[in-house]
Amino acid sequence: MNQKLTIAGREFSSRLLLGTGKFSSNEAMRDALDASGAEIVTVALRRADLSGKNDPYANILDFIDPKKYLLLPNTSGAMNAEEAVRLSRLAATAGLPMWVKLEIHPDPHYLLPDPIETLAAATQLVKEGFVVLPYINADPVLARRLQDVGTATVMPLGSPIGSNRGLDTRSQIEIIIKQASVPVIVDAGIGAPSHAAEALEMGADAVLVNTAIAAATLPSRMAHAFRVTVEAAREAFEAGLPMRLDQASPTSPLAAFLRNS
Repeated sequence: MNQKLTIAGREFSSRLLLGTGKFSSNEAMRDALDASGAEIVTVALRRADLSGKNDPYANILDFIDPKKYLLLPNTSGAMNAEEAVRLSRLAATAGLPMWVKLEIHPDPHYLLPDPIETLAAATQLVKEGFVVLPYINADPVLARRLQDVGTATVMPLGSPIGSNRGLDTRSQIEIIIKQASVPVIVDAGIGAPSHAAEALEMGADAVLVNTAIAAATLPSRMAHAFRVTVEAAREAFEAGLPMRLDQASPTSPLAAFLRNS
Protein backbone atom coordinates (compact mmCIF):
# COMPACT_ATOMS: atom_id res chain seq x y z
CA MET A 1 0.00 0.00 0.00
CA ASN A 2 1.06 3.56 -0.64
CA GLN A 3 2.36 5.55 2.31
CA LYS A 4 -0.28 7.65 4.00
CA LEU A 5 -0.38 11.42 3.81
CA THR A 6 0.25 12.97 7.23
CA ILE A 7 -0.80 16.55 7.97
CA ALA A 8 -0.44 17.96 11.49
CA GLY A 9 -0.19 14.44 12.87
CA ARG A 10 -3.36 13.21 11.17
CA GLU A 11 -3.13 10.44 8.56
CA PHE A 12 -5.06 10.28 5.30
CA SER A 13 -5.14 7.43 2.80
CA SER A 14 -6.01 9.65 -0.16
CA ARG A 15 -3.62 12.19 -1.63
CA LEU A 16 -6.40 13.84 -3.62
CA LEU A 17 -8.11 16.84 -2.01
CA LEU A 18 -11.28 18.22 -3.56
CA GLY A 19 -12.77 21.67 -3.82
CA THR A 20 -16.53 22.10 -3.88
CA GLY A 21 -17.09 25.09 -6.17
CA LYS A 22 -18.52 25.19 -9.72
CA PHE A 23 -20.55 21.99 -9.54
CA SER A 24 -23.90 22.11 -11.33
CA SER A 25 -25.62 21.01 -8.14
CA ASN A 26 -24.83 19.95 -4.61
CA GLU A 27 -25.96 16.45 -5.54
CA ALA A 28 -23.38 16.30 -8.34
CA MET A 29 -20.74 17.49 -5.90
CA ARG A 30 -21.70 14.84 -3.35
CA ASP A 31 -21.47 12.05 -5.94
CA ALA A 32 -18.10 13.29 -7.21
CA LEU A 33 -16.71 13.40 -3.69
CA ASP A 34 -17.74 9.81 -3.19
CA ALA A 35 -16.15 8.70 -6.48
CA SER A 36 -12.90 10.55 -5.75
CA GLY A 37 -12.02 8.71 -2.56
CA ALA A 38 -10.93 12.07 -1.12
CA GLU A 39 -10.87 12.56 2.63
CA ILE A 40 -10.26 16.33 2.76
CA VAL A 41 -12.83 18.66 1.24
CA THR A 42 -12.45 22.42 0.99
CA VAL A 43 -15.50 24.64 1.43
CA ALA A 44 -15.62 28.37 0.76
CA LEU A 45 -17.01 29.93 3.90
CA ARG A 46 -19.14 32.37 1.94
CA ARG A 47 -21.04 29.40 0.49
CA ALA A 48 -21.78 27.78 3.85
CA ASP A 49 -24.59 28.62 6.24
CA LEU A 50 -22.87 29.28 9.55
CA SER A 51 -25.81 31.12 11.07
CA GLY A 52 -27.86 28.08 12.01
CA LYS A 53 -30.86 29.51 10.11
CA ASN A 54 -30.89 26.72 7.49
CA ASP A 55 -30.39 29.04 4.53
CA PRO A 56 -31.46 26.97 1.46
CA TYR A 57 -29.06 28.94 -0.74
CA ALA A 58 -26.04 28.19 1.44
CA ASN A 59 -26.65 24.58 2.42
CA ILE A 60 -23.55 22.98 0.95
CA LEU A 61 -22.60 21.51 4.32
CA ASP A 62 -25.76 19.38 4.22
CA PHE A 63 -24.19 17.40 1.38
CA ILE A 64 -20.81 16.72 2.99
CA ASP A 65 -20.67 14.06 5.69
CA PRO A 66 -18.30 15.34 8.42
CA LYS A 67 -17.82 11.75 9.61
CA LYS A 68 -16.44 10.79 6.21
CA TYR A 69 -14.54 13.92 5.24
CA LEU A 70 -12.39 16.47 6.99
CA LEU A 71 -14.09 19.78 6.25
CA LEU A 72 -11.42 22.31 5.37
CA PRO A 73 -12.90 25.82 5.47
CA ASN A 74 -11.20 28.17 3.04
CA THR A 75 -11.01 31.93 3.18
CA SER A 76 -11.57 32.50 -0.52
CA GLY A 77 -12.85 36.04 -0.99
CA ALA A 78 -10.71 37.52 1.77
CA MET A 79 -8.92 40.62 0.55
CA ASN A 80 -6.38 40.88 3.35
CA ALA A 81 -5.06 39.18 6.48
CA GLU A 82 -7.64 40.79 8.75
CA GLU A 83 -10.55 39.40 6.71
CA ALA A 84 -8.98 35.94 6.46
CA VAL A 85 -8.44 35.74 10.22
CA ARG A 86 -12.00 36.90 10.88
CA LEU A 87 -13.44 34.28 8.52
CA SER A 88 -11.37 31.55 10.17
CA ARG A 89 -12.55 32.54 13.63
CA LEU A 90 -16.15 32.59 12.41
CA ALA A 91 -15.84 29.05 11.06
CA ALA A 92 -14.34 27.78 14.30
CA THR A 93 -17.05 29.48 16.35
CA ALA A 94 -19.67 27.78 14.17
CA GLY A 95 -18.21 24.39 15.04
CA LEU A 96 -16.10 23.68 11.96
CA PRO A 97 -12.64 22.16 12.48
CA MET A 98 -9.75 24.40 13.53
CA TRP A 99 -8.23 23.72 10.13
CA VAL A 100 -8.18 26.37 7.43
CA LYS A 101 -7.10 26.64 3.84
CA LEU A 102 -5.75 30.16 3.84
CA GLU A 103 -6.54 32.04 0.62
CA ILE A 104 -6.03 35.75 0.11
CA HIS A 105 -6.22 36.94 -3.48
CA PRO A 106 -7.38 40.55 -3.87
CA ASP A 107 -6.84 40.67 -7.66
CA PRO A 108 -10.17 39.64 -9.28
CA HIS A 109 -8.66 38.98 -12.70
CA TYR A 110 -5.81 36.57 -12.00
CA LEU A 111 -6.69 35.48 -8.44
CA LEU A 112 -3.01 35.31 -7.53
CA PRO A 113 -2.38 35.03 -3.78
CA ASP A 114 -1.05 38.00 -1.85
CA PRO A 115 2.22 36.84 -0.25
CA ILE A 116 2.51 39.60 2.35
CA GLU A 117 -1.04 39.28 3.66
CA THR A 118 -0.86 35.48 3.54
CA LEU A 119 2.24 35.39 5.73
CA ALA A 120 0.69 37.85 8.18
CA ALA A 121 -2.55 35.88 8.43
CA ALA A 122 -0.73 32.54 8.76
CA THR A 123 1.39 33.89 11.60
CA GLN A 124 -1.68 35.03 13.53
CA LEU A 125 -3.75 31.91 12.88
CA VAL A 126 -0.96 29.56 13.95
CA LYS A 127 -0.66 31.53 17.20
CA GLU A 128 -4.38 30.98 17.76
CA GLY A 129 -4.07 27.23 17.33
CA PHE A 130 -5.32 26.78 13.78
CA VAL A 131 -3.92 24.14 11.45
CA VAL A 132 -3.07 26.36 8.49
CA LEU A 133 -2.76 25.19 4.88
CA PRO A 134 -1.76 28.30 2.91
CA TYR A 135 -2.39 28.73 -0.82
CA ILE A 136 0.59 30.55 -2.33
CA ASN A 137 2.32 31.34 -5.56
CA ALA A 138 5.15 28.94 -6.30
CA ASP A 139 7.63 31.01 -4.29
CA PRO A 140 10.29 28.92 -2.51
CA VAL A 141 11.28 31.80 -0.22
CA LEU A 142 7.71 32.37 0.95
CA ALA A 143 7.23 28.61 1.39
CA ARG A 144 10.18 28.54 3.78
CA ARG A 145 8.88 31.55 5.70
CA LEU A 146 5.47 29.92 6.13
CA GLN A 147 7.04 26.70 7.36
CA ASP A 148 9.07 28.74 9.84
CA VAL A 149 5.93 30.27 11.37
CA GLY A 150 4.34 26.83 11.74
CA THR A 151 1.98 26.16 8.84
CA ALA A 152 0.99 22.51 8.41
CA THR A 153 1.57 22.48 4.65
CA VAL A 154 2.40 24.77 1.78
CA MET A 155 0.13 24.82 -1.27
CA PRO A 156 1.85 26.31 -4.32
CA LEU A 157 -0.18 26.90 -7.44
CA GLY A 158 0.57 25.05 -10.65
CA SER A 159 -1.03 27.83 -12.68
CA PRO A 160 -3.82 30.37 -12.02
CA ILE A 161 -7.05 29.14 -10.42
CA GLY A 162 -9.39 27.47 -12.88
CA SER A 163 -7.01 27.87 -15.82
CA ASN A 164 -6.53 24.10 -16.38
CA ARG A 165 -3.01 24.84 -17.67
CA GLY A 166 -1.18 22.35 -15.47
CA LEU A 167 2.22 22.89 -13.90
CA ASP A 168 3.46 26.12 -15.45
CA THR A 169 5.47 26.62 -12.25
CA ARG A 170 7.11 23.18 -12.26
CA SER A 171 10.68 24.40 -11.72
CA GLN A 172 9.72 26.49 -8.67
CA ILE A 173 7.62 23.68 -7.23
CA GLU A 174 10.61 21.36 -7.52
CA ILE A 175 12.62 23.76 -5.34
CA ILE A 176 9.80 24.00 -2.81
CA ILE A 177 9.63 20.20 -2.59
CA LYS A 178 13.40 19.92 -2.07
CA GLN A 179 13.32 22.45 0.76
CA ALA A 180 10.05 21.38 2.38
CA SER A 181 9.75 20.15 5.94
CA VAL A 182 5.94 19.93 5.66
CA PRO A 183 3.73 18.35 2.98
CA VAL A 184 3.59 20.13 -0.36
CA ILE A 185 0.13 20.15 -1.94
CA VAL A 186 -0.08 21.45 -5.49
CA ASP A 187 -3.20 23.58 -5.76
CA ALA A 188 -4.79 25.43 -8.70
CA GLY A 189 -4.44 24.97 -12.43
CA ILE A 190 -4.61 21.17 -12.47
CA GLY A 191 -6.90 20.53 -15.41
CA ALA A 192 -6.37 16.84 -16.20
CA PRO A 193 -5.37 13.66 -14.39
CA SER A 194 -2.04 13.80 -16.22
CA HIS A 195 -1.27 17.10 -14.49
CA ALA A 196 -1.94 15.49 -11.12
CA ALA A 197 0.30 12.57 -12.05
CA GLU A 198 3.11 14.97 -12.97
CA ALA A 199 2.87 16.64 -9.56
CA LEU A 200 2.85 13.37 -7.61
CA GLU A 201 5.64 11.81 -9.66
CA MET A 202 7.92 14.80 -9.05
CA GLY A 203 7.45 14.39 -5.30
CA ALA A 204 4.48 16.54 -4.31
CA ASP A 205 2.65 15.01 -1.38
CA ALA A 206 -0.85 15.66 -2.70
CA VAL A 207 -2.93 17.70 -5.13
CA LEU A 208 -6.10 19.74 -4.73
CA VAL A 209 -8.52 19.66 -7.66
CA ASN A 210 -11.79 21.47 -8.26
CA THR A 211 -12.54 22.90 -11.71
CA ALA A 212 -11.28 19.91 -13.70
CA ILE A 213 -13.81 17.69 -11.94
CA ALA A 214 -16.68 20.12 -11.39
CA ALA A 215 -16.67 21.36 -14.99
CA ALA A 216 -16.36 17.91 -16.57
CA THR A 217 -19.25 16.51 -18.58
CA LEU A 218 -19.40 13.60 -16.13
CA PRO A 219 -17.96 14.87 -12.83
CA SER A 220 -18.14 11.54 -11.00
CA ARG A 221 -16.26 9.70 -13.73
CA MET A 222 -13.64 12.45 -13.84
CA ALA A 223 -13.31 12.25 -10.06
CA HIS A 224 -12.67 8.52 -10.33
CA ALA A 225 -10.13 9.14 -13.09
CA PHE A 226 -8.23 11.50 -10.79
CA ARG A 227 -8.48 9.00 -7.95
CA VAL A 228 -6.82 6.13 -9.79
CA THR A 229 -4.26 8.42 -11.43
CA VAL A 230 -3.15 9.93 -8.13
CA GLU A 231 -2.85 6.48 -6.58
CA ALA A 232 -0.78 5.20 -9.52
CA ALA A 233 1.46 8.26 -9.63
CA ARG A 234 2.23 8.04 -5.93
CA GLU A 235 2.99 4.34 -6.26
CA ALA A 236 5.37 5.11 -9.13
CA PHE A 237 7.12 7.76 -7.03
CA GLU A 238 7.51 5.40 -4.08
CA ALA A 239 8.73 2.63 -6.39
CA GLY A 240 11.55 4.87 -7.61
CA LEU A 241 11.29 6.42 -11.05
CA PRO A 242 14.42 6.06 -13.22
CA MET A 243 16.53 9.10 -13.98
CA ARG A 244 15.92 11.04 -17.18
CA LEU A 245 18.86 10.82 -19.60
CA ASP A 246 19.98 13.09 -22.42
CA GLN A 247 20.77 10.17 -24.70
CA ALA A 248 19.59 6.66 -25.38
CA SER A 249 20.49 3.81 -23.04
CA PRO A 250 20.08 0.28 -24.48
CA THR A 251 17.79 -2.07 -22.61
CA SER A 252 19.83 -5.06 -23.78
CA PRO A 253 23.67 -5.25 -24.12
CA LEU A 254 23.56 -5.86 -27.89
CA ALA A 255 26.96 -4.29 -28.60
CA ALA A 256 28.87 -6.87 -26.58
CA PHE A 257 26.87 -9.69 -28.12
CA LEU A 258 27.65 -8.55 -31.68
CA ARG A 259 31.36 -8.09 -30.95
CA ASN A 260 31.63 -11.62 -29.65
CA SER A 261 29.64 -13.28 -32.45
